[in-house]
Amino acid sequence: MAFADTMVSVGLPTYNGADRVEKVITSVLAQDHPNIELVICDNASTDRTEEICRDWAATDSRVVYHRQPTNIGQIPNFTDAIRRARGEFYRWVGDDNWLSPTYVSRCLEVFAADERLLLVSTQQAYTGPDGSTRTAPYTGTGYLSDDPVDRFAEALRMLNEDPFAMDPLYALMRRERIMRVNRGPIMLREDEIFAARMALAGPWGHVPEILAGRDWEVQHLADIARKIGAPAWQVRVSTLLQCRELLRALDEVELTAAQRRRGRAVVASMYVRRHGVTAVRRGRKLARMAALRSNR
Repeated sequence: MAFADTMVSVGLPTYNGADRVEKVITSVLAQDHPNIELVICDNASTDRTEEICRDWAATDSRVVYHRQPTNIGQIPNFTDAIRRARGEFYRWVGDDNWLSPTYVSRCLEVFAADERLLLVSTQQAYTGPDGSTRTAPYTGTGYLSDDPVDRFAEALRMLNEDPFAMDPLYALMRRERIMRVNRGPIMLREDEIFAARMALAGPWGHVPEILAGRDWEVQHLADIARKIGAPAWQVRVSTLLQCRELLRALDEVELTAAQRRRGRAVVASMYVRRHGVTAVRRGRKLARMAALRSNR
């Protein structure tokens, strides 16, 4: 196999994950790929996370533990993890994630078959607060296109229509190439914008098998804003800000005039569709309020 001895780094940003972190550490270290590095970035946890992670680092040389002196925020901690990694390939994991033992080796097989690929994703299982699990297969081919705007359009389509089928931020990536992709400012929907930028940067591969999983729950935008440190006012204009940043992303890459027009049309279509959904929801809310008043 082309990448049999290649170092693969897994970055684990965590904060107060003492009751969760050992599960993901165990799954990372259980990979059948022989050359694994686990980089843990502890965002100044106040529970037993530090003790647990230091114990792992002391007993397994593949584990590198770094503790932030103060809480630097969620997204900067994620960024710090990839900067500290040394592997040719890289994968983020959260402290509520798990990987199948064959995760890395199966992804590397796909990389070996196509040198164009920037990242390789897999099907994932998402566990809700009630313990139920959801998943969805990805059956498209748009991410493999050599045309960056085709990939950009596919990324926005999947993120809006079926986010369970494709999660590029939790994929195996070529580390140095991903680090050259602009992460952009800390803002609501930053992860979707980063995914679109990655789509512009190169083709993606996919393994249609459930090889990873993570917890999932519906979160309100206001809660997400507090969690990532984004200003609260962004909640009301999150789609507008996202579309503005997506247009900037198109300007950051080399495109023909025709490609740029297509890309802008994709963004405009997303904006209209999102606001159409919002208008329908507001209309239903107003109708319910009117019905309540008429029944008084």
